This record gives sequence, structure tokens and C-alpha cells, in this order.
Amino acid sequence: MSQEFSESGQPIYRHKQRTSDFEFALANEVILTAISEHVEKHIGAIDHVFHEIISDLIHLDILVVNPTKERNYYTFVTCGMSNLPMNVPEGAEDFKYAELMLCLPANWNVSQESFAIEENYWPIRWLKTLARLPHEYNTWLYLAHTVPNGDPAEPFASNTSLSGVILNIPTMVDDLKSFFTLKLPDDNEVHFFSLIPLYKEEMDLKLKSGAEVLFEKLEKASVNEVLNIKRKNVAKKGFLFF
Repeated sequence: MSQEFSESGQPIYRHKQRTSDFEFALANEVILTAISEHVEKHIGAIDHVFHEIISDLIHLDILVVNPTKERNYYTFVTCGMSNLPMNVPEGAEDFKYAELMLCLPANWNVSQESFAIEENYWPIRWLKTLARLPHEYNTWLYLAHTVPNGDPAEPFASNTSLSGVILNIPTMVDDLKSFFTLKLPDDNEVHFFSLIPLYKEEMDLKLKSGAEVLFEKLEKASVNEVLNIKRKNVAKKGFLFF
């Protein structure tokens, strides 16, 4: 198929639903240990882990660091996306392995019971969805890649108008250079990307004007990986920075 490009010149990928059968996967204890130690070194003590019971393609756990006085928000980090390499394009071989993270406010309802409500669970659902996406569709995820919630994009849940995500370099860590890349015992390198939920207009802005323009606006508005479901839309006409 001929490659489709956005107005800003970036490739657009339209993935078709997977047709292959369920592939049972087990946890990789070496990777789990390495990533857990990495998270505790750079972010904080892991309070608990949301373990998968039955896994398809990859065994995907979510590591949870509780709020502290210094970091007054929850931090969620995937562990298992890097169990398999992504299908990266030529020249990007160093970025075959990745994990994802996002942060939730300290007052977010975080429990197995509360996650039965989609308004509480959708950020975690999307962490897991995106961690599997490269392996389900034989593709890859990297800095500035955006993924909408459907086509056309629809809000994640009734409590927000956010309807897509963009991958970014984590900002809520003290030593980014050391945190961003983890060398595993087998010498493979895992890179950690943060997720920033976006409004439809922000995704449209990125397609039209490029990721740099969007990132600049997000930075000026102090938008980072700590989720704010009611934040201002930086692509809306009339949006001003004060």
C-alpha cells in the first residue's frame, strides 16, 4: 500500500484488527526484576503490582508507585512490553524495546474495586492497550507517535474530553538520562516513554503543523505526564498563555 502522510509530512499508519490466534505468554522474571529495580532506583518504592492472570502475546504487569511528599501523585509503569521486540523501521534498531508510564493525581481512585468504573480505569486501560499495540499490529511506538481513541477519535470516558495520546520523553524524573534507557542483562536496551493524553484538536494540530509545534504549546502550558482530565486545550482558538 502507498504510504499516507499527514499535512506536516509525517507518516500515518492505519492498523487493521489482528487475525492471529491467542498466544499464551508467561512473565519474564529477568525483565520484571530489572525494570522493578530501575523504577525503584529512579522513581520510588513499588507499592504493588497489577499482575495479569492470563496473557496474550506478552505478560504485561503494571508497577505502581504511590504518592509521596516529594512526588504527590501515583506513577504507573508497564512491565512486559519489552518482552518482545517491536517492528522498528530501518535506522531505529536501537529502539526495539520500550515500556510506558503515566502519572495520576494523588486523589485518583486507585483500587481493583474502583477500576470497575471506566472513569477511573481508562488511563490504565490505555497503558495496557498501547503496550500491546506494537505486538498486535506488528508495528512500533516512539517519541511523538500519537494514537487516537478510535477513528474518528472519541473521549476516553464521560469524565473527560481527552481522546488520544502522544508519546513523550518523561519529565517527572530527577535523572532523565539515566532513567530513559535501561540496559538489560542480555544487553538489549529498554527505553521508557511517557504518555500524555490529548484532545482531538491537539492531535489535529500535530498532524497539520508537526509534533514540535504541539510539544512547544504543551510545555508552555506546563502539561506533563501527570494526568489532568480537565486541563486547557492548547490547540483551541483563543487559547492564551499568561
